[in-house]
Amino acid sequence: MREVDTVIARRLSSDVALINQIAGYIVHAGGKRMRPKLVLLFANALQHTSPDRFELAAVVEFIHTATLLHDDVVDESSMRRGKKTANALFGNAASVLVGDFLYSRAFQMMVSVNQMRVLEVLADATNVIAEGEVLQLMNMHDPDISVESYLRVIRFKTAKLFEASARLGAVLAQSNAAIEEACAAYGRALGTAFQLIDDVLDYEGDPAALGKNVGDDLREGKPTLPLLIAMERSSQDERDLIRHAIEHGEVERLNEIVQIVRKTGALDATREAARAEAAQARDALNLLPPSIWREALLEFCAQSVERSF
Repeated sequence: MREVDTVIARRLSSDVALINQIAGYIVHAGGKRMRPKLVLLFANALQHTSPDRFELAAVVEFIHTATLLHDDVVDESSMRRGKKTANALFGNAASVLVGDFLYSRAFQMMVSVNQMRVLEVLADATNVIAEGEVLQLMNMHDPDISVESYLRVIRFKTAKLFEASARLGAVLAQSNAAIEEACAAYGRALGTAFQLIDDVLDYEGDPAALGKNVGDDLREGKPTLPLLIAMERSSQDERDLIRHAIEHGEVERLNEIVQIVRKTGALDATREAARAEAAQARDALNLLPPSIWREALLEFCAQSVERSF
């Protein structure tokens, strides 16, 4: 990861001062860097050690950072990772344009690796992520979306870049199709589990640890799985309260809604759904040879569902 950080610092450089300022602010804001770690872990697990793995690890971090910049503008967020969002500090226009710079810089870096399959994987991923963003926008303030529609957004918006990151390790190692698909399946399931736990933490997490306010998803009108399950299991009055909150993005009665979500077992059910995804990710690793890197990937599965931030 130190090598990746070196690549990030070099590739972030621009003659435009504001780009350096905003991109540096968000990239160095203390994220978990899970996606670049997946590129490295899978490349190492498949015995690929060329410097290209550092370049592609930085690429997926740039793509992820670009999505965060755009997300925070769309969601009108003011806090992320315990710090003010870039849009809160620098304005929406600057955040969107620097997000575009990060996307375009990522594609410059992909080309430098000189592998058409890398371009295919990442071009497909960025397109699907954009579709996921639009799907989520369509679902905002809609309490009647199905669980299937909600999971589709997760798989597009969050899990797709996890999937691409894992797949890239196999692509770099020139693995066969079965290994590549196993790596992709791991990333897809891990990314889904990760987002499900994020949705749980929105109702039970510690704001200081999370770096955001509890109830932010509801404030933005996002009908996440804990809310959908709570509505299925609650009384008519409780269901009406949750529906009204989703439709209007109201959090005045957040404490009541949190109590309903907890009372109905919606958080436990969502955690179980995350554990099922993590189990799928673990199973996907069966095709990989035993190594310390494979063990680290197994540990990622446990961490993704048992974390508290």
